[in-house]
Amino acid sequence: MIGSNDAVCEISVPPRLGAVADLAPVRDRDRPVWLALSADGTIRRWDVAAGHHEIIGATTVPAESDREPWNGRRLRRRLHASHDGMFAAVVNDYGRFGEVLDLRTGEVTLALDNQGGHEETVPFSLEFAQSRGRCVVVHRTAWNRLDVSDAQTGALLTDRSHLAHANADAMPEHHLDYFHGSLYVSPDGRRILDDGWMWHPVGIPAVWDLGQWIDDNVWESEDGPSRVDVCGREYYWDHAMTWIDSSRVAVEGLGDDDDVMQPGARIFDTSRTGQNSLWRMPTAVELLAIEGPTGRFFSDGTHLFSCGGTDLSIWDPAEGKLLGTVPGFSPTHYHPGARQFLRLADGVVRVWA
Repeated sequence: MIGSNDAVCEISVPPRLGAVADLAPVRDRDRPVWLALSADGTIRRWDVAAGHHEIIGATTVPAESDREPWNGRRLRRRLHASHDGMFAAVVNDYGRFGEVLDLRTGEVTLALDNQGGHEETVPFSLEFAQSRGRCVVVHRTAWNRLDVSDAQTGALLTDRSHLAHANADAMPEHHLDYFHGSLYVSPDGRRILDDGWMWHPVGIPAVWDLGQWIDDNVWESEDGPSRVDVCGREYYWDHAMTWIDSSRVAVEGLGDDDDVMQPGARIFDTSRTGQNSLWRMPTAVELLAIEGPTGRFFSDGTHLFSCGGTDLSIWDPAEGKLLGTVPGFSPTHYHPGARQFLRLADGVVRVWA
């Protein structure tokens, strides 16, 4: 069996780091270097193993502290980072505001406002990616609209506007009845996975091609030819999911309705499609359903890791077999470059790699 808690080590958080609100992994010669967002808004570069940290920026995103939680979702400060650590974004999950910072200069390059619209039901849609050698940021600019901007300049790369329909009562062309949620970039950087939902409340994760969106068709995220729906689950979204590789995704929950959902993972091949009865859109082919995985999902490109309860479980997503566990360790973050799992709690970092 793979996995052992013998390899889990504990490291004290440096006192000057203060209370850490969130972490984001960055690449640094394959060392497990992280960006750390402190509760006071300070952003630091932190080499966990060496204990070194330095201030590289600070955020001024408003707290939106007057928001009431929806269905257990409390507003939280979230940190995102580009893979090379040059840019960071701080956003309010289940809120409205955020910003992108150039960590080389400390300047805010893009102020973010998702314009509301049931924003309390989803984390703030945002992910960094690469396009033609530049760092770009995908972000929610309306409840049913995502845009891509240049992370360094803030320039909008997906400018578009709806044309009025000849029938005043009809929706304009490319109108999307979809509330965008958490975003995930595929390991090869070519595709986006969106954990959104549509009315009446049905969670419908969707995938589309990032390059086609930026270079060829600004409507790709709405109804472009590369867009594929993964599955549909009534009253069920904002749960664990991850790319396994550049075509397969794992989605938490066995079932198609919140009332009957069972713990487990469904594996889909987004490069193969059938037909969606809801939208008549292409739908990913389901490969396998695995009973058991729950909690947060991660992948190293081969295995599926689930972090439900108190243990880290390791699964074979092709065969559906449990390969092992790391008992007593349920990580909150994963560093794909270093293949390091991390949990931060009570001033102590627990690490397994």
